[in-house]
Amino acid sequence: MIGRMAAPEELRGLMRHWPHGVSVLTVDYEGDRMGVTVSSLVSLSLDPPLVGVSIGKEASCYELLRRAGTWAVSLLGGEQRELAQRFASGRPPIVHWDGVGVHEGQLAPLIDGAVGWIEARTRAEHDAGDHTFFIGDVVAIEHGPAKSALMYRESTYHRL
Repeated sequence: MIGRMAAPEELRGLMRHWPHGVSVLTVDYEGDRMGVTVSSLVSLSLDPPLVGVSIGKEASCYELLRRAGTWAVSLLGGEQRELAQRFASGRPPIVHWDGVGVHEGQLAPLIDGAVGWIEARTRAEHDAGDHTFFIGDVVAIEHGPAKSALMYRESTYHRL
């Protein structure tokens, strides 16, 4: 016999205790730049190199990401809590970038000071309820200067 479906608050309540790495996904499409904080980045395959990320359908960058077909992820360093909060806040895009150090990647802006950067081309999109899971072919990887990673657990950021 199959049990009942878990309630959304049950899943949220459990997952808040599970630490997640924190990244900022960036997209640049025809000069329109946006970014969003994510904790869903996963490595899916080494041959070929694939990564995946889950983006809420209500996220400000959602449609831009779908149109662009390319994106980058800056894996935030332990000292980049303010940047994670900034890109998670839903502020207008122009405010996101104000004073943020970036360098140009092949496909999208990369946030300075990160643990590293991944750039990808969307291979597939999969509907996942109120999110879409984007699978990307990794086209570039670069290591950054950060010596610790930023983690998210119990609704707060932690340095690891």
